[in-house]
Amino acid sequence: MLILQNLEINKFGVKQCNQRQKNKSMKVAFLLGSLNRGGTETLLLDVFRNADKADFEFIGVHRKGGVLQQDFYTAEPKFFKLAPKFPFDFIYLLKLRKLLKKENVQIVHSQQFLDALYSKIATLGTKIKVVQTYHSFEKESVLMKFIIKKTDKNFFVSNYQREYYIKKYSLKPEKQATVYNGISFKKFDKNFEKPVFLSENKNPKLAMIGNFVSVREHFTVCRFLKLLNEKTKKIEFYFIGKKDEKNPHLYDECADFCAKNGLQNVHFLGSRNDVPAILQHIDAFIYSTDHDTFGIAVIEAIAAGLPVFVNDFEVMKEIADNGKFAILYKTKNETDLLDKFLLFLQNQNEYKENAKKNAIEIRKKFSIEEHLKVLERNYFKLKNKN
Repeated sequence: MLILQNLEINKFGVKQCNQRQKNKSMKVAFLLGSLNRGGTETLLLDVFRNADKADFEFIGVHRKGGVLQQDFYTAEPKFFKLAPKFPFDFIYLLKLRKLLKKENVQIVHSQQFLDALYSKIATLGTKIKVVQTYHSFEKESVLMKFIIKKTDKNFFVSNYQREYYIKKYSLKPEKQATVYNGISFKKFDKNFEKPVFLSENKNPKLAMIGNFVSVREHFTVCRFLKLLNEKTKKIEFYFIGKKDEKNPHLYDECADFCAKNGLQNVHFLGSRNDVPAILQHIDAFIYSTDHDTFGIAVIEAIAAGLPVFVNDFEVMKEIADNGKFAILYKTKNETDLLDKFLLFLQNQNEYKENAKKNAIEIRKKFSIEEHLKVLERNYFKLKNKN
């Protein structure tokens, strides 16, 4: 296959390909539910915005609208809305089948098991293959347990998650693959003005980015901040993330704890749309997970050239290469985090130099370009399989 490529070099010296000649022999349809802002939707939007870097053609199909609809529709690949009026709407299934055949789609890539189920029904009697990505640990249901064994292949966002599903549902390993999330790092390479909410003092500025939801464990970080405040008051900490309407206590407990302990240098800023600017103007990043399947916020912080501290949960050990790219501390152990963070305060220049090197390597491993390459390899194997 002929590949034409122009190379761009970002601020870390990483070469990026910005143009490819597509192989017209395969077309993929990405199926989504809504187009609201979320991890899955952000990943897919980056995929669509980088369609010129893919060696295959693709389209998008969604059931519901959302705040990102205009962004998806202005990207290069075509996007279609097909909405069932009720579960297992026969007319919807016929329209989906007709669209897939008209667009000459060979592979349907679902992001939710409901869409995978719809796709399997709509493609009965055709040669169209159906794959699904599991972005999280899905709540078990009869439909999920059924479709996970009926898809032609399942993708998981980490090896840890893949092995968990294989064991839990007795899946055939050869039909399961790990496809790491990809990130478009171009958005981090601009020179941003310092966000106005960041303190003007010269104290080290730290942040944790992530909504207050059950997959994260903010409270360990709060307990760490209390211990750190007893050692030194010369830091500023920023929690970036909104309160979860379903679990408001996760936010409230942290905010109340910090207030009761007089942590006036800890700031709760809610959801922000200027994450790249924030990462460019802080000194270190701290994260605590409870059961993430990946860690986009952690990857972005490493890629921004920051020293990163994250707990030693299996997924984080995996993406941090067992501590090569980030400092690992014992899960739910604020004392261990404090000990390791104090070493950083004593050797900031050394840590920041290492962080710059880590940024180069992490960008190669988790780039949107690498994500598209891995998708391509899996698609072609599946397409050519009898």
